[in-house]
Amino acid sequence: MAGGTWSSQNKVRPGVYIRFKSTGGLGLTVGERGTVAICEPLSWGPVAQVMEIESGADMTPYTGYDITNAKNCFLKEIFKGSNRTAAPTKVLLFRPAANGSVKASATAGQLTATAKYPGVRGNDISVVITELTDPADTFTVSTVIDGKIVDQQMAKVCADLSDNAWVEFSGTGALTATTGSALANGVDGTVQPSAYSDFLAAIEPHKFDILIYDGSDKTVQEAMVAFVKRIAEECGQYSQLVTAGMTNPDSRYVINVKSGVTLTDGTVLTAQQATWWVGGAEAGAKYNESLTYAAYPGAVTASPVMTNSQYIAALEAGDLVFFADNGVVKVEQDINSLVSYTLEIGEAFHKNRVMRLCNTIANDIYKQFSENFIGVVNNNADGRSLFKSSIVGYLMDIQASQGIQNFEAEDVTVEAGSDIDAIVVSIAIQPVDSVEKIYVQIELS
Repeated sequence: MAGGTWSSQNKVRPGVYIRFKSTGGLGLTVGERGTVAICEPLSWGPVAQVMEIESGADMTPYTGYDITNAKNCFLKEIFKGSNRTAAPTKVLLFRPAANGSVKASATAGQLTATAKYPGVRGNDISVVITELTDPADTFTVSTVIDGKIVDQQMAKVCADLSDNAWVEFSGTGALTATTGSALANGVDGTVQPSAYSDFLAAIEPHKFDILIYDGSDKTVQEAMVAFVKRIAEECGQYSQLVTAGMTNPDSRYVINVKSGVTLTDGTVLTAQQATWWVGGAEAGAKYNESLTYAAYPGAVTASPVMTNSQYIAALEAGDLVFFADNGVVKVEQDINSLVSYTLEIGEAFHKNRVMRLCNTIANDIYKQFSENFIGVVNNNADGRSLFKSSIVGYLMDIQASQGIQNFEAEDVTVEAGSDIDAIVVSIAIQPVDSVEKIYVQIELS
């Protein structure tokens, strides 16, 4: 279904069109949270397809390693959440194609075992073929990884074997006993910047709240900035990009991380790698929650160490930075990179809590109206009254959860549009922000 922003009532496709504007009060519109999208070069897993990974799931089928392995550090950080906000509920993971990638393989007699996916993880697989005394001429074929049997089959000839989650079998003729044939020559390959274009095309039909790019290629960064802006303004899908090291992106759609951290186990994460936690925490935070001063679990130091004037400069530049307080790393301020304000996009949009509110409202209204109203509700006084009552009830719930304040039913108007099949909805809301500056005056007498 069509969606996006509007400035005049000239749309052709049926859809829900939303615009943001700040005036005396903020005219906003709606969303739902908890999903992260990321394109990550891997050593195992299906190539060039979107994998949905739920929080708490076994990561092995997706990446080839369990969550404790260093190869899954990015997922472990994404799913951490903060000390006061939830972790995301889902990660949409995409393994990009890599030039020169190779599947590991091994041959034992007439049998060839080939890793199911390309990458170096395939080099950790072995196939053990053990001859049985009963029944005669029968073998047990075991697929082993990290010393653990992950698949075991009985067969007489190569053709009797079925592929499993780790290897594909081929060959003809009788099996031959072996104490273990290690697969070899698996190669990860090199991911080219063009592979990220395939990722953006694949992820666009999916709903997500945060897009993470943990690389440093400027062309890829600019493509992702343009992507999140386009799907918001043309498709009605509101999200934010979390990336690192950009120079003045100046966009409410972009959270620009400028700090790295050291974890309790000594692992040092760069600012690019810190996007993993920031992206997960931003997706997990609700519209009525802020990450300002939220603690990064398991982080003990932040880098670079900054002076007061450097923190001020970073905040004024729209950078998200960390500071360490008695061995606990915290977010200095939960902001995005927007620093140039207009009458329509004012300073309030610089705060990610406000953006979460906007995106939540925009995405929720888009979803509910497209499913339950378009093509169903009459465009007359009764139909428009139904639109209004639905929006008022929804916003009253948000106000009860302290996402907005001072809202009344009169702050929503639904009027007939220029065309017979159009309506114009106006919503005035006042977001609630978190207390971030406390001024204390103490008088002595």
